[in-house]
Amino acid sequence: MAAPVAEPSSWQLRLRRFGYTPPAPDTAPIGLRERLVPSYTRPSERTWSLLGIRPDGAERLWRLLAWGGPLLVTAVAGLLRFWNLGKPHAVIFDETYYAKDSWALINQGYEGAWPKDIDKTILTDPGSVLVPTDPGYVVHPPMGKWMIGVGEKLFGFEPFGWRFMVALLGTLSVLMLCRIGRRLFRSTFLGCLAGLLLAVDGLHFVMSRTALLDQVLMFFVLAAFGCLVLDRDRTRKRLAAALPEDEEGVLRPDAEIAETLRLGWRPWRIAAGVSLGLAAATKWNGLYVMVAFGLLTVLWDVGGRRTAGAVRPYLAVIRKDLVPAFVSVVPVALATYLATWTGWLVSDKGYFRHWAEDHDKAVGGGTWGWLPDWLRSLWHYESEVYTFHVGLTSPHTYQSNPWSWIVLGRPVSYFYESPAPGTNGCPATATEKCAQEVLALGTPLLWWAACFAVLYVLWRWAFRRDWRAGAIACGIAAGWLPWFLYQERTIFLFYAVVFVPFLCLAVAMMLGAIIGPRGSSERRRTFGAVAAGCLVLLIVWNFIYFWPIYTGSPIPLDQWRNRMWLDTWV
Repeated sequence: MAAPVAEPSSWQLRLRRFGYTPPAPDTAPIGLRERLVPSYTRPSERTWSLLGIRPDGAERLWRLLAWGGPLLVTAVAGLLRFWNLGKPHAVIFDETYYAKDSWALINQGYEGAWPKDIDKTILTDPGSVLVPTDPGYVVHPPMGKWMIGVGEKLFGFEPFGWRFMVALLGTLSVLMLCRIGRRLFRSTFLGCLAGLLLAVDGLHFVMSRTALLDQVLMFFVLAAFGCLVLDRDRTRKRLAAALPEDEEGVLRPDAEIAETLRLGWRPWRIAAGVSLGLAAATKWNGLYVMVAFGLLTVLWDVGGRRTAGAVRPYLAVIRKDLVPAFVSVVPVALATYLATWTGWLVSDKGYFRHWAEDHDKAVGGGTWGWLPDWLRSLWHYESEVYTFHVGLTSPHTYQSNPWSWIVLGRPVSYFYESPAPGTNGCPATATEKCAQEVLALGTPLLWWAACFAVLYVLWRWAFRRDWRAGAIACGIAAGWLPWFLYQERTIFLFYAVVFVPFLCLAVAMMLGAIIGPRGSSERRRTFGAVAAGCLVLLIVWNFIYFWPIYTGSPIPLDQWRNRMWLDTWV
């Protein structure tokens, strides 16, 4: 006699109007292995036959594409980012702070107090510039400047040198996103598509060619996310290996194993803790990402144990996973953060380096006098920096509200000049001065498509309970939502580069849905592929169209005006 089928609850029936599909019961043995360790999507035999590839060659090609595809996309991204990297030969926007601070940091371990009019001398004769030994007051942790300083040490104190490492990290982030997307979607095609979208995003491109900290922060945030995705796969394989099989080889859930199994050594989660520490040591908003990703990895453990058959998965995670998760992330991140301050700690002249000693002499000690002097001095420095950041409300021409970021309401102009006809690359045939600009603007069609993609992943997470959509939404929220707490502060659209990779994942997921799920009819997938392909081609064209104002290429003023699609872009 067949087992009775449970009737859906009233709330499930109501949610079906919005596309909700109730999940299969966790006790169902069929498909349990696939739910724990999903297989990667393979092209159909018909696809290989249409390409004229034999079955034995198809298997080798499929394995090759797992790395070959991402590496090809990365090569394209690298060529774009390193092409004429030293142009414009200028100190653009906030490079005036980070390029110089990085040079001082890499040479003497702490930032110096630079003269106000030193930029021109740096550009014309960098060899004559001496690093100031007097300490300078800086308001960001040192990790991003250490990275920029490595490029300067390798290639000199000039634009190519201080942009090199940022361009390298921007290129490597494309490779990471391809591989993360592949593992997330179990599709090499969708992973490479997400990486391609990142490669042709204007904001990511401009930030990869500018010595600012936000691109470095983005790299470490994405690395942490990738490590957690790897950790999720590894732990679910561990659960699948521990569960029993019936006589037919079908994996069976087991409540006792699911609730009591220790998941053992988790190196990828520790690597995520290191990456999150490096993110916070680049800019403080990395702390919000740490909290969000910490909750995400714990919820993934809950989902894994529930799928394996746990009756009380939350209680099981609290007992078995919560303390190891905390130790793997928070103390590791804190130790990593402190390690990035080594140059300041071993110096004698770093700003506020001897504050604790001076304070004790002035007031005769205090409540926290039992702590090491270096720790109290660092804490005081950090508290002063926090006061600065929350009180930064002075108006700026290019400041914007985070509500407007997703639609590119107010991009930031990093560089602008108006060369006369026949000079500095301006065509001699031009009837008026040219425009030469570097505008930190995302590729408009990509970002506007992302508006719909974000709604799609939220819907898919809420009504289809798709963990991939929830992960993407978490990445976007961690990089974007904290700025709504500081709407009175002077903030800029380029801060959004931290969550650009997750926007690209959202668009890739939406495009995958447009193409059609596995098992769709050939007609459905053909129309879906054409629609998705057209959108991708339009995004690539849009990037090419805006190329001159991403790279600071001189163009006639009327062509520049044609690219100012919104009044707020000027």
